[in-house]
Amino acid sequence: MATSEPEERLCRKSPDAKLTVESWKRHIIRQLKCRDKAQKTLFQDVIRSYVNLLERCTQKAFITKGILSATRPLLLPSSEDSLSSLKTATGELAYQVVELQQEIKIKEAVLDKQHARLSETQDDLKEVQLEHGRLRSCVAEVQERNQLLKNKYDSLLECCQHTEAAYRKEKLYGSELLEDMIRWKQQAAARMNSRNERRVRAREAGIHRELEVAANKKVNIYEVPQSASLPSSPSSQRSESGERLERSRGRLFRSASATSPRILSSIRDLFEKKRRGNSVCSLEEDFCAPLGICLAARVPARAIYTLDAHELGINAARFSPRSNLLATGGTDRVIKLWDIKAGVLHNRGTLEGSNEGITSIEFDSTGTRILAASYDKSALFWRLDDCVPKFTLTGHSRKVTAARFKCNYRQVVTGSADRTVKIWDLHRAACIQTIEVLSYCSDVVCSEYYIISGHYDRKIRFWDSRAASCTQEVPLQGKVTSLDISPNHRELLSCSRDESLQLVDLRMSNTRMAFRAEGFKCGSDSTKAIFSPDGCYLAAGSADGSLYVWNVSTGKLETRLPDMHRCSVNAVAWSMSGEYVVSVDKSRRAILWSDV
Repeated sequence: MATSEPEERLCRKSPDAKLTVESWKRHIIRQLKCRDKAQKTLFQDVIRSYVNLLERCTQKAFITKGILSATRPLLLPSSEDSLSSLKTATGELAYQVVELQQEIKIKEAVLDKQHARLSETQDDLKEVQLEHGRLRSCVAEVQERNQLLKNKYDSLLECCQHTEAAYRKEKLYGSELLEDMIRWKQQAAARMNSRNERRVRAREAGIHRELEVAANKKVNIYEVPQSASLPSSPSSQRSESGERLERSRGRLFRSASATSPRILSSIRDLFEKKRRGNSVCSLEEDFCAPLGICLAARVPARAIYTLDAHELGINAARFSPRSNLLATGGTDRVIKLWDIKAGVLHNRGTLEGSNEGITSIEFDSTGTRILAASYDKSALFWRLDDCVPKFTLTGHSRKVTAARFKCNYRQVVTGSADRTVKIWDLHRAACIQTIEVLSYCSDVVCSEYYIISGHYDRKIRFWDSRAASCTQEVPLQGKVTSLDISPNHRELLSCSRDESLQLVDLRMSNTRMAFRAEGFKCGSDSTKAIFSPDGCYLAAGSADGSLYVWNVSTGKLETRLPDMHRCSVNAVAWSMSGEYVVSVDKSRRAILWSDV
């Protein structure tokens, strides 16, 4: 260790002095080291934190420089310089310690807040753990209940399987019983039909013999025997006088019908006991009703007359029972009446009163009244001597697609797009019964006790009018567009959008016959197909404008008459005499067909 000059002089003078100086220095150094050690021990954490802070601030170098300058004099031999430097360093360190203590207090406050938040979080955690335990217990309970339900479901499933097996077995047994019953009924029906056919053939043979005898007799067409005189209305008297005038001009008898007055008086006694079913018509109506029996309908071969009958498309056509009057109705809101004279249609008059287009037409048995359905949600009733409707039947919420007389002619049945079939009393012009249906009704026909309706859901439904209940449903392959019943009320004809006609035997509804032809296509949802008046033929118009006629007995196409209509044929009408057929289309054209 280097010594100063005064110390060297003192050492040269006396060796003991030299030892005294050395001990004094060591003592001071020892004291400084002890103090430094004690201070370092007390402020070790503070110094460490301080060092860390110095490393993070930009004054590290400056403070480090100051400390080095303050500690360097410790090595100097001068005690006063050492003490002053130590005091300076100690003051700076004390100031820094105070600052660090303040920072520690601040951090302790932050730490206390964090401890408080930690305690709150721990409390929340305890609550969540309690809730978790509760939910676990609930889950265990639910699982236990689910297991009980699963066990119950398994037992019910097993029971259901056993029940289904028993049901299939019973169903198979029931189907076998049903087949046996149907077979027995078919056999009984076949026997009954055979007996009925024999009786009908015998009766027809007798009638033919009577007719041959009556035809061979000479009858004065201007005189009617007193016993055959019948009360008639003025309109029938006018029609009979017109027929007498035509016969006086020498017109030849061309029809194959038995309705002609030429032989009417000679066979009137054969039909005095005319079957009336449940009819409640007055005697006047029965006397006025023509006794129309078509012996043989003629298959049309060519068009003999063509005209544009309406201003717009024609939807319906119908012949009167006397075969001398044709009614057509179209979208121009009117019904036009046509007289057929010498194969020509002559306009007789117009029936007005509908607010929308006409959808269907029907004559009553006397041929003096007309019932029509309309797009204006109503059915209208006219007398031929008045162009204004006698009354209007309103009550449907959508268009009326069909209107038919019931067998007693005092009631009317209407079908509508509002999925209802209504029965009306003509005396009161009021609805007496409403039948709710599941589908759009396209057409209806009536028998003695039943109402038959065709629908867009591809089904034909049979309704008991006395109970308003559906007794049977016959499924088809397409939407039903029209229905027609045979003259003997034994067969039902339906036209559908699957391009076919279906013939259903009403005595055995499961017996059907389908009529198809190459090129035949149902042109609209209201295309109408009809029976011939003798029930031997079927006629319908196609979308290509052709007229198709099938033979009922053979099921084959009898004839196809093309190239006369410009568009789809909507309806066909066949005269009761069997002589004329009329077809109408969407382009307002009406064509009169005949076999000559």
